Amino acid sequence: MKILITGIAGFIGFHLAKRLLDDGHEVVGLDNINDYYDVDLKYGRLTQLGIEKESISHSFTTSTTYEKCKFIQLDVSDRESIERLFADEQFGAVSHLAAQAGVRYSLENPHTYIESNIVGFINILEGCRKNGIKNLSFASSSSVYGLNRSQPFKTTDHTDHPVSLYAATKKSTEMMAHSYAHLYGIEITGLRFFTVYGPWGRPDMAPMLFADAILHNRPIKVFNYGKMSRDFTYIDDIIDGIVKVINNPATSNPNWDPHTPQPNSSSAPYKIYNIGNSQPIELMDFINILEQKLGIEAKKEMLPMQNGDVVSTYADTTPLQEDFGYTPLTSLDEGIEKFVEWYREFVWCGQERLCE
Repeated sequence: MKILITGIAGFIGFHLAKRLLDDGHEVVGLDNINDYYDVDLKYGRLTQLGIEKESISHSFTTSTTYEKCKFIQLDVSDRESIERLFADEQFGAVSHLAAQAGVRYSLENPHTYIESNIVGFINILEGCRKNGIKNLSFASSSSVYGLNRSQPFKTTDHTDHPVSLYAATKKSTEMMAHSYAHLYGIEITGLRFFTVYGPWGRPDMAPMLFADAILHNRPIKVFNYGKMSRDFTYIDDIIDGIVKVINNPATSNPNWDPHTPQPNSSSAPYKIYNIGNSQPIELMDFINILEQKLGIEAKKEMLPMQNGDVVSTYADTTPLQEDFGYTPLTSLDEGIEKFVEWYREFVWCGQERLCE
């Protein structure tokens, strides 16, 4: 099957592309390679897929490693280019992962989130509608739970009180998706990711921030004085869930009741799932394991809670387990060890600190 992956130079998009290619699928990837974080990391991911930096352009580049992979530098908010891409390629499925990420960054650059997350998503929806593509999955976020304090977070919970613009845009994409599933019969699944970590991860996330600070003998910033927990989920477990969704497009819920509507399914072919580890970890426990794997004790700067952040995330993944047999297999100890091995080889050695 020919599958479009948007955001292929991103953390999750890169890993998904590699998995799908290894499974024998044809992958077309796009990414605008913006400078929200160090673009060398994005180029590094693409290099792992056989897409060399020097060959990248606004035309297709074919992988030197995978004959069924090609890449184009393109922004999902570019309506005309997205229309041409969909018309020319005729995809069997779309996995839409491109978005402007980051809760804190949305406080500083709100317009970027509207352009990437809202305008970009309507372009993807229209591409599917106009070209008869029925299989669409897309990235939502655990951030949509906002002020909700009922844990674990369930997809049957209402998510009407976001605490950041980033979360609000993700909630908006879920609503947009439902309207297109209802109006045009597109089979759409939204996945609310919970604190994904692992090799090739984003440098604005805790594992990379902490590892960089510890190895440079700088204090790590510990918000809410360490009284936080996250449902840390290893990247391979996330990818396993996404692949299951791609292989099993959304269907309508025959028991859905419009008089007592559940928000995670519909009479339309529309589903929302949490995808996480269902085992929230205290932030200080995460830091302790990272210290052990690095062999260095961190200096800690204890700080109050930041605007737009939440104290705890905890995914109820029961529907994903019941529908597809989704079961995360990677322990935090194993996941952090794999992350640290990658970090030492590809990031720290790239700085010529430990490579002698």
